[in-house]
Amino acid sequence: MDLKALGLALALLATPANADFDAEAFPPYERCALCHGLFGTSAIARFPHLGGQDPIYIRHQIEAFLEGSRHNDGGQMASIVSELKPEEIPIVVAWFSQQDPPAPSGDGNAVGQTHFVARGCDACHDAEVSYLGVPHLASQHAGYLIKQMQDFRDGRRETHDGCLPHASLMPDTDDEIHAIANYLAAQRRP
Repeated sequence: MDLKALGLALALLATPANADFDAEAFPPYERCALCHGLFGTSAIARFPHLGGQDPIYIRHQIEAFLEGSRHNDGGQMASIVSELKPEEIPIVVAWFSQQDPPAPSGDGNAVGQTHFVARGCDACHDAEVSYLGVPHLASQHAGYLIKQMQDFRDGRRETHDGCLPHASLMPDTDDEIHAIANYLAAQRRP
């Protein structure tokens, strides 16, 4: 290590870690942006795109994680949303729901569309129809959709109140789940 780099390292160590840091100065949606992207387009399929998502759905999911009625692998969401003050939740919801929706990805095909329609998923999740509180699935990460459908099917995720129980609607085979997810990821969200 040269002397200049050593001097910089020592200066950083001597600086208090929280010097002039004000967590309150950052908008609350920036906590969410670490995984979901600042404008709601996440880079990793494990984290869903939130840009342009239905605001009621976003709010319901935050509340479900806070109440413990929804869980994810490792509890990261419950930990993060518990950092939000009640008055910050509407700010987070408004920010992400007002962003542009993500671009479609992948190469969904007619097989996935056939399964999507045959299972009746289009009754609530059609890209051209928007029901309050129902998530947009078009242009979502295929990997995220696959995981959620498997979780519904296998009982790891519950359907929120007022909605049809999803477990009974889910395909039995992963091939069908993959086809539906790839179809949805490739669809443009209006």
